[in-house]
Amino acid sequence: MPGIPVEQQPLNLPLIDFKHFHRSPEDAEAVGKALYTACRDVGFAYLINTSIPQEDIAGMFEWSAKFFSLPQETKEKAPHPPEGWRHRGYSGIGKEQVSQMVFDPEKLAMLRKQGADHKESFEIGNEHDKQIENVWLPDEYLPGFRDYAVSFWNTCRKFEDDLLDALSIGMPGVPPGMLKEYHAEARNQLRLLHYPSAPCEVFTSGSKGRIGAHTDFGTCTLLFQDDCGGLEVEDPFKPGTFLPAPPVPGAIVFNIGDFMMRWSNDTLKSTLHRVRAPPPKEGDTHTRERYSIPYFLSADSDKVIDALPGTYGPDKPKKYEPITSGEYLAMRLNATYVGA
Repeated sequence: MPGIPVEQQPLNLPLIDFKHFHRSPEDAEAVGKALYTACRDVGFAYLINTSIPQEDIAGMFEWSAKFFSLPQETKEKAPHPPEGWRHRGYSGIGKEQVSQMVFDPEKLAMLRKQGADHKESFEIGNEHDKQIENVWLPDEYLPGFRDYAVSFWNTCRKFEDDLLDALSIGMPGVPPGMLKEYHAEARNQLRLLHYPSAPCEVFTSGSKGRIGAHTDFGTCTLLFQDDCGGLEVEDPFKPGTFLPAPPVPGAIVFNIGDFMMRWSNDTLKSTLHRVRAPPPKEGDTHTRERYSIPYFLSADSDKVIDALPGTYGPDKPKKYEPITSGEYLAMRLNATYVGA
């Protein structure tokens, strides 16, 4: 790729095609095995021909841009609650700091003094979840936003069934449909992210950051990117080396989360990734602004998970104690959100 240094050539992520997933058992098995291999060896993949229409994705990006362009005082009418585990509503710039596997209060305080991530976000969950309710703007400030966001969440939820079925089919020893059964409550989160433009020097000096190297918390993630780029994934063959995972037209970025890695007794790989500041605008000293939309899949909060069948045995003992999804996610989110 001309203009990109050799060490920054894009990472060659596996491409998983769901076009014929429902055509025959043989086709479903082929998709499942390809997905399992990608999760085991890389932890990331591009997904194509899913049931999520491209026009729906483009529409969600349009609504996201409309939301983040609202006056600050308007966005704050849908505030994120003070508890990190209640991950809903709007979080302004400086409210979050990635804390990769750091839970000690003193160490977290030191991390937060270094400067929180230079981004703002809006979190949406299951509209029917009574335990963690959504936080919305009053409709008069952005008519149509709530309806579209709920519809897009539901569209992602429908594809989740195919995704989890494929992984169950592909994983040796896992009963078909088992993973889907553990996600019946759809405790999933749609996150709208905006990385505002800023002077390039604040990123090169280290006074501001985008998102540092981290892994995701839950079962897995679907990531929708704009055309700006910035996502980098750790090379599975060269630890500490991060390579671009650029937007691919028509493809969704998929990755395994820490919870799924734990559930699989470390058979599947939750890979470090980060967001770097994008290049400057043409003829300017400020970065381009960036939008992204991750959809995080989580298991039912009260389900106790232990190592999956086929992931342990006499030669590979269980590494982790049983835990519920709710306990695990609360621990991770409380460590991330500055208001917690």
